Amino acid sequence: MNRKEKVVLQSLHVTEKTHVLGSLVDSESNPCVKKCKTAKYVFIVAPDANKEEIRKAVENIYKEQNIRVLKVNTINLPRKQKRGRGKMRMGATGITRKAIVTLREGDKLELGA
Repeated sequence: MNRKEKVVLQSLHVTEKTHVLGSLVDSESNPCVKKCKTAKYVFIVAPDANKEEIRKAVENIYKEQNIRVLKVNTINLPRKQKRGRGKMRMGATGITRKAIVTLREGDKLELGA
């Protein structure tokens, strides 16, 4: 399978913590937070995607908005143990990987409604 055919970005990860990361640019309440001039967004990505592929995928998807990625940090999440439906068998969730993408100063992702 060719990497071009494979979907690198699976979804935008939306939680309270990731919303705070994205809105750090607009915050004026704390002197430490005022220094943060770049927005950060969290994506769920393919487990075998590298940082360069993630950067290119984000820039290609949001190319109309003229987005530039400064930095990509990745996190491999551990598998979680799950119990089968009412059974005593145990299983595990799939491998999950998150990518924290830092955009250049002044860039923001316009997320569709």
